[in-house]
Order: sequence, then C-alpha cells, then structure tokens
Amino acid sequence: MKTEGSAHLSDNRKRSWPGKPLITVITVVFNGVETLENTIRSVIDQAYGNVEHIIIDGGSTDGTTDILRKYDDHIAYWVSEKDTGIYDAMNKGIALARGEYVGMLNADDYFADPSSLGKIVGRLEESDADAVFSCLDIVAPDNPDRVLRKYRISRFSPFMLRIGVMPPHPTFYCKKSCYEKAGPYRTDYRIAADFEMMVRLLLRYRATWSFIDETTVKMRAGGLSSGGIKSSWIVNREIIRACTENGLYTNMFMLALKLPIRLWERVS
Repeated sequence: MKTEGSAHLSDNRKRSWPGKPLITVITVVFNGVETLENTIRSVIDQAYGNVEHIIIDGGSTDGTTDILRKYDDHIAYWVSEKDTGIYDAMNKGIALARGEYVGMLNADDYFADPSSLGKIVGRLEESDADAVFSCLDIVAPDNPDRVLRKYRISRFSPFMLRIGVMPPHPTFYCKKSCYEKAGPYRTDYRIAADFEMMVRLLLRYRATWSFIDETTVKMRAGGLSSGGIKSSWIVNREIIRACTENGLYTNMFMLALKLPIRLWERVS
C-alpha cells in the first residue's frame, strides 16, 4: 500500500479477465463514521471477487479515515480531501476507475446480500447491455431490518423521466465507456445531478439496459433529496432543468404524476 498524503493506492490492483469483468464500486463519503464500515464490509463479503472498491472522502473529521485505514488491504484506492460536493467526488471516482463497469455505493448504502454483484455481473454479461439496474430497499436508519419503501422501476421510458422517476441510482451499473462518452456528473446541480446523468445516458446517448427484478442494494433513508419542502422544490426544479437541457419536455404538473408511484412503493 503506497501512501501519498491522504491518498492510498493498493499495490495490487485488479483487471478484467475473459468472462470475469472488473467491477468498480465507488463510495462517496463525508463524516460517515457510523455507516461506512457496513458499506465496506458489504463489498468485502461479495461472492464475486473481481471488484475494485474506490472510496472518495470529502475531508472527514469524525473518524472516517480511521475506518479507511483499517480496511486498507481491501480498498483499491481511497483519498480524503476537500471537494465541492457529492457529484465532484463521484467524478473523481469514475476518473480513477479501472473497471469495465462502474456503480455507486455510497456510505448510506450497502449490498443486500453476498450474491448482489454476482447477479449484476451475470446480467451484464448475458444481456450484453450497456447498463443494468435492479430493485432498491430504503430502510430505517436506526433499524435496517425495517423496510420503509421498495423502489422498483421495472420499465424505463422517456415518460417515466418526464414525471421525475428514474431507475434507482445505487443499483445502476454501467460501462465506464458510456460515462466517458456522456461526460461527468454536473456539479452545477445541487441535488439532481444523478437524475440528469440518467437522462443523459439513457435518453440522449441511448445506453442499452436490462432490469433485474431483485433487491441488490439497501439504502438508509435520508440524504440530499429527503430534506423537506425546500429540498423537494429544488429537486423538482432541477429535474425540469435536466429534462429540458437534454431535449425532453416536462413541467411541475407532470412531476405530480409520480406521487401515486411513490405512495405505492411505501411499506406500511
């Protein structure tokens, strides 16, 4: 393990093999000491072994770097430094990725079980699609066994994007070459740059996709887009902007059509 300031690079980096592509899992974290270890452990526990885990920390001060040092031998690369936000950090991770496919598993996320990446890789290989996505369980932060919402989008279409519904981002694994063609996450978006990226990849650049009807990732409730009325207003404005900038018309009235879907996803 080489150390340069706050950047740590494994001396034994992996690569793709025939029939066994390298998968890069990117974790973005800032002051995530309470959840990061669970995220890392869920990657380590995957039965599919050809995985490169990259962790981009935004300069945490809460002990997050102690966890990163603890798992040095299991992390391909990690860095702790100031950035301009979550989407800047994701761009750093993608630039560093050596994997054929790339996905995001942030510090509030973890794989649902040890077979998750194997299912993702299997579908990518058998379908020859550019990307796959699957089901996401959103769980209570203080009780991961309590599922609050089951996020399942089995059919993607431009209409779904127009009402503000996209595939669950933490389950989305895509060829790195597609990211290279589409360009980086937009850092001038505050909340919905992941939505804008989905519109860009799936609609504008016509990335092919396949759906896995199983839960591969669990996510603790909270985050940027769950901050109340103000955050909802910002995210909806940014969704309209993302659609408009990529040639897809929508408006606030159309976005209201997603509410029945969100209610249906709730678990009582």
